[in-house]
Amino acid sequence: MSKALDSLVDLLNLEQIEVNIFRGRSPSDWRQRVFGGQVAGQALVAAGRTVPEDRPVHSLHAYFIRPGDPAVPLVYIVDRVRDGRSFTTRRVSAIQHGKTIFTLSASFHHPEPGLEHAEAGPAVPPAESIPQPDHEYFSGNPIDMRFVSPLSDEARAHPSARTEHNLVWLRADGDLPDDPLLHVCLMTYASDLTLLDSVLRRHGLSWADGQIAGASLDHAMWFHRPFRADRWLLYDQESPIAAGARGLARGQVFTERGDLVVSVMQEGLIRRRS
Repeated sequence: MSKALDSLVDLLNLEQIEVNIFRGRSPSDWRQRVFGGQVAGQALVAAGRTVPEDRPVHSLHAYFIRPGDPAVPLVYIVDRVRDGRSFTTRRVSAIQHGKTIFTLSASFHHPEPGLEHAEAGPAVPPAESIPQPDHEYFSGNPIDMRFVSPLSDEARAHPSARTEHNLVWLRADGDLPDDPLLHVCLMTYASDLTLLDSVLRRHGLSWADGQIAGASLDHAMWFHRPFRADRWLLYDQESPIAAGARGLARGQVFTERGDLVVSVMQEGLIRRRS
């Protein structure tokens, strides 16, 4: 396990300070505000800690309400909404400075048989054949990422290389323990790294050019099948619409065999700087 991944796993290991109350922190080297994938992953850890291990999470729906302050701890308060025969529901609020900055609702389901069908993953080069990106943003990242599609700033510089789909191979940068909750929480963290890039791609823009200010507004995920976050996963991302200074992005996550394991939706604030 790389040092960066070890630090992220430690970040997701919340401190329980009371029944249904957990405390998390932010990395000391983070930027002006708490990364959305971090608070979503930590909130899912808090919810999962109150649910029996035989009920894996199957969906989450979250709202980013206020920017997080990386200089102070995050307090996660879990509301045990329902414990049914097949489903368990939890609602989590993340608190800083006495105010709610983030809310998450998660549903957990005891596995059972049923109808099955799924879309197949797209045909792309294998992850190992693609070099790691030579970009400072990805240095020291706990998630190993290999971009099938050009980076957004590369697509901006070379319009002929622009693609509507943002295809990225990703995996945790090291081996992980056999803890299903940890794997889904790491995927929750990783799902927020590149998703809104698909909105900018439609317009030939990049975060790096300084023209756009953006922030995640809400985030939803559906976990269809078990998977390992330390094995290669293909993240296929696109944006069907942008309007009213908001952009909608959606993603599908496939295993190397082409099995669809996770679906993602996110709306983000996308503003042009004056």
